[in-house]
Amino acid sequence: MEYFKRTLNTDCENILGRFQATASVRFEVFSAIWREINFSSIFYGPMEPNKCRVFTRLVLSVAAPYLLPPYAFQIRVGGLYLLYGLYSSQLTTPKEKVRLALKDWDELMRFQQDAVDAQHYDVVFILRKLLHERAFHFTAMPNPVGLFTIFNLYYKSAVRVTFIDRPSRAQELISTDMLEELANVHEHYENLKRVISAQTDQPILSLVKQNLVPKLRGAVLTYYNWQRNQTIVFVYTKSEPAPNVLGLKKRSLKKESLRKRTSGSLHSMNQGKARPPFILL
Repeated sequence: MEYFKRTLNTDCENILGRFQATASVRFEVFSAIWREINFSSIFYGPMEPNKCRVFTRLVLSVAAPYLLPPYAFQIRVGGLYLLYGLYSSQLTTPKEKVRLALKDWDELMRFQQDAVDAQHYDVVFILRKLLHERAFHFTAMPNPVGLFTIFNLYYKSAVRVTFIDRPSRAQELISTDMLEELANVHEHYENLKRVISAQTDQPILSLVKQNLVPKLRGAVLTYYNWQRNQTIVFVYTKSEPAPNVLGLKKRSLKKESLRKRTSGSLHSMNQGKARPPFILL
């Protein structure tokens, strides 16, 4: 069954790419794409019961990683909807469950809390419905460990770059130009303090630390290094220059909240033709 994995990855990336193009996190948008391409037909075809169960297990294992980091929030929402659709439309009885490592439980709960904070209640509903139906099989490892596990690690599918959230949020807020301007303002501020009072060691004149700019730059670098260790980043070869951590953006940008970023382009469906939110087929 392993030779199906590449085509399954392509199919999952196709439907998630189309969902990403809508700039929406609504379940009705995803379900419309699902029905348009008839994604549930992935389980159709003559197959022996034992092979059908193995194939279903493979399909769920291919789709499960899209629910977890390092993917962006919208892709993780699409991964949740995809798992729900695959779990609901599988032909095996009893149903195959989605393997979820215990180490990923905290990530799943943080994902749920982010959806609650952004008021994406359809995301919370689908996740709670899967949990209520006991669709997850909590295990020590996300995939079964066997004789050829280490060998297969070298042939894992590559992560699609467009599905990953940019690891430069802090760098966009604090750029090189912004640090230079802040250093000039801070120097001017220190000069004004010396002009106003000869006793610069007074507590009222020491509200801002002397090394504000170096500390701010160090905090950004520390966060960048931590985030790089937590997520999958680009691989730079020897012929490529190393990334400029604080020079990714010339101007500082104020990023919108998760709720605004994911609710900006919501697509309304025809209420007369709307189906219940839990029906995909």
